[in-house]
Amino acid sequence: MKKWIVHIILLILFVSTCMGSVYGENKKNVYIIPIKGEINPAVTQFVDQSIQEAEADPSSVAIIFEIDTLGGMIQEATKIRDLIMKTSLHTIAFVNNKAESAGVLITISGKNIVMSEGSTIGSAETIPYTEKNISYWKGELRATAEQRGRDAKLIESMADRRIEIKDIDDPKKYIVKKGELLNLTTKEAEKLKFTDLVSRDYDEILRNFKIENTEKIYVKPDLKVSIAQLVSSSVFLPVLLSIGFIGMIVEIFTPGFGIGGTISLIAFVTFFGGSVLAGNAGIMVILLFILGIILLLVEMVVPGFGAPGIGGVLCMITSIVLASNSLILGMTSLIIAFLLTMIVAGILIKYGPKNKYLDKIILSTKLEKEKGFVSIKEDLSLIGKEGITMTDLRPSGMVQIEQKRIDVVTQGEFIEKNTMIKIIKIEGRRIIVQKII
Repeated sequence: MKKWIVHIILLILFVSTCMGSVYGENKKNVYIIPIKGEINPAVTQFVDQSIQEAEADPSSVAIIFEIDTLGGMIQEATKIRDLIMKTSLHTIAFVNNKAESAGVLITISGKNIVMSEGSTIGSAETIPYTEKNISYWKGELRATAEQRGRDAKLIESMADRRIEIKDIDDPKKYIVKKGELLNLTTKEAEKLKFTDLVSRDYDEILRNFKIENTEKIYVKPDLKVSIAQLVSSSVFLPVLLSIGFIGMIVEIFTPGFGIGGTISLIAFVTFFGGSVLAGNAGIMVILLFILGIILLLVEMVVPGFGAPGIGGVLCMITSIVLASNSLILGMTSLIIAFLLTMIVAGILIKYGPKNKYLDKIILSTKLEKEKGFVSIKEDLSLIGKEGITMTDLRPSGMVQIEQKRIDVVTQGEFIEKNTMIKIIKIEGRRIIVQKII
């Protein structure tokens, strides 16, 4: 009796092992790759690496590209389209929220299209809207649609507002009128058979395309890709550059290397580091920016806005433009950053010395008696007295009046060291001087 029990147990174990082995051999992997946010080089790099990872897996059979984007760069969308079209794996474009502008090309490059409830797709007009741009973009959309067996004219109408399409079921109605860009909701896309399925459930999506016995592998962007994408963003880039330039201005107004220089350094390192990760910048671009900083430092040591200063500014501008995704994005971001920097600099010069918080940024030098400094509070008798600058005034610095060293500020102008000055106004601890001509 005991032998029979042992035999039965061994038989059960054998059958279980065989079934597990067969199950393991038939197990298929499906990679889920998110394409979210602005379409830029960082996203292209991430998609490329993710597809390579899926193709290297012998058990992988399909890729679901989960799309949620308002668009981005056409050339990058074209690169992603090519990557999706080339892979031998079954590709499913899953619009989970929005696929606008450049996202349209990425979506139609998939073998199948799935949309979740409440999603939209369309509005793929180029910026700037020129005949050359729109002609090229329509050609890319049309070629992709034809290759995937989709309605090319319907897709072209998402990019060209001159196209008009009537509703076949009701000729009095229009799918899209002239002067409008086609943008489809999920229900409209389903009615026009633009989407193969409406769902947001991965298992249902896979069952619908007869991809069964699968295990889902979620691919997530790593930190360096996230940073690269953020730095490449048309929204974040002007802000980052503004922080860098404002920190530089604060550092100029503050003696020694302080918080302004630290903030500026972090901002520019983040910008160029992200640009390198995104594939926009190389070592030569970074060296060009460093050269610009060096030339500006030379200009500070040898005052008078001349060749070093102009050269430094040009080097910095050129390096930032080269490190950006495009000439338009780089120039636009620089203009916004310069405007914000000028506004902040004006505020610091005008209100800094009067504000107890900003005053710490503009005038941070400690006045100690043993070093010959004299603290003056509303000593109006000094008004009209003359002296000589002991340091450059940018606009704050040190002057000597009647053998006393005094911390002063100009009305915004730069005054060189060893220049004769006169006190013209006193506002509390704020002593205002001007150059004697």
